[in-house]
Amino acid sequence: MKKFSQALAWLTVSEVIFMVAGYVIQSAVGRILGPADYGRYSLVVTLTTMVIILIGNGIPTAMSKYLAEIFESAPERILGIKRQAMRLQILLMSAVTVLFFLAAPLIAHLLRDPSLTPLFRLSSLIIPAFAAASFYFYYYTGLHFFRLQAGLKMMRALGRVVFIIGFAYFFGVQGAVSGYIAAPLFIFTLGLLADIFITHRYFPHVKQSKTEVVAFSGKTILTYAGPLTLFLLFYEFILTLDLYFVKSLLGSDYLTGIYNAAITAGRIPYYLFYALTIILLPAISKTTAERDTKETENIVNKALRLMVFLLPPMIALLMIYAPQVLHLFYGSQYAAAERPLQVYALGVGFLTVFYVLSFALNGAGLVKIPLKLAFFGFLGMIGLNFLLIPEWSLVGAALSTTIISIAVTVAILIAVERHFRVRLAPRTLLVSFGSVIVLVFCSRVLPDDSYGFLVSGTLLTCLYFTLLRLSGELTDTDIAPLTRLLRKR
Repeated sequence: MKKFSQALAWLTVSEVIFMVAGYVIQSAVGRILGPADYGRYSLVVTLTTMVIILIGNGIPTAMSKYLAEIFESAPERILGIKRQAMRLQILLMSAVTVLFFLAAPLIAHLLRDPSLTPLFRLSSLIIPAFAAASFYFYYYTGLHFFRLQAGLKMMRALGRVVFIIGFAYFFGVQGAVSGYIAAPLFIFTLGLLADIFITHRYFPHVKQSKTEVVAFSGKTILTYAGPLTLFLLFYEFILTLDLYFVKSLLGSDYLTGIYNAAITAGRIPYYLFYALTIILLPAISKTTAERDTKETENIVNKALRLMVFLLPPMIALLMIYAPQVLHLFYGSQYAAAERPLQVYALGVGFLTVFYVLSFALNGAGLVKIPLKLAFFGFLGMIGLNFLLIPEWSLVGAALSTTIISIAVTVAILIAVERHFRVRLAPRTLLVSFGSVIVLVFCSRVLPDDSYGFLVSGTLLTCLYFTLLRLSGELTDTDIAPLTRLLRKR
């Protein structure tokens, strides 16, 4: 449990830095390109990265799971698992890159804009670059090298800022897309160097000759990676399908850019909690393999408490200060994104809970449960987008995500209670949401101008946690990881 908390602290810091860098990029590129070109850029990059995140992360995630199960008990198997996963990943990503390049005209046609074809063809190179960088990210996850992983994440943030903003400034939309190719190649190089000079110090077996490698079944990896890849596919559709429906049904680059600004700002909580999913899968894979039921329940319970304490104030502040957040990131030309952002932020709060708990179930080998829920959520998104976007425009798109997010979150909470015997105390929920209500009322008397809201938001956050502390819900155990990290710094 202590290692879980320390790893979470390190990775959360790196995720915060990465998230801040991401919003610096979105803000800068949005201002450099303007709403129309920003909409085109968003469509191309979002679709391409979605392909790689979905299809390309299944095999590395499976590798991470199996490495986490054996890196202490049977380290001689590390290299066999890594090499088998690498072969499968190269074959899969090569095929996907070629198919995406050839499908570029069809994708552009479906979006009713043939001029997007050259951009989609250029963006196909993002797929192998991103896959190469992600492979080492999951490799170090499986070996529990969380500090190294955090360092690579911070360097990735720096590389993205330099390459994407720099290329966008000099070369426009094509440059911004090219930056998404250069940045992961930079991180892959760093990950490869770390593997050469660091990994073997802790695991001498990784320097085995080819004849000494303990073979690992590719079928085993694919058996786990298949359902996981489908889950990621349907989940990502829930998260981003509305953007493509906005472009297709409304036919406006301007509205697409406005809506992308809304969903980008609305995903702040999701990005902050991504670190939790990185740790949950290998941690629960390890405790499940060791049949340590008590520790598994402790980890899931800790993850739930973190989300109940942190998500409600984030969502509330994002909804309260939606106009100010948009102005800070994008300027006045994106003011029309205010209402969609407020609706979307609520949905992302629920969707974050669903995503984190899905990885808890995935770590325990219960991949089919999140898969089924994500699939039905995907079907629901299609129906709701067709129904609500023509009637309510951008708000309808955001409302579709929110309705589906609530539904799948309730379902996965039931599944988690059934399989892990974990349930939050009603008092914890009552104190958290009661403190949020106090926060909302207090926000009405504090400054909310373009930059004053940052001070007000900080004060309200402090008030919220003070109320949790006074109520006795926020304990010394809950804040211990942050306290240790600050002492070290």
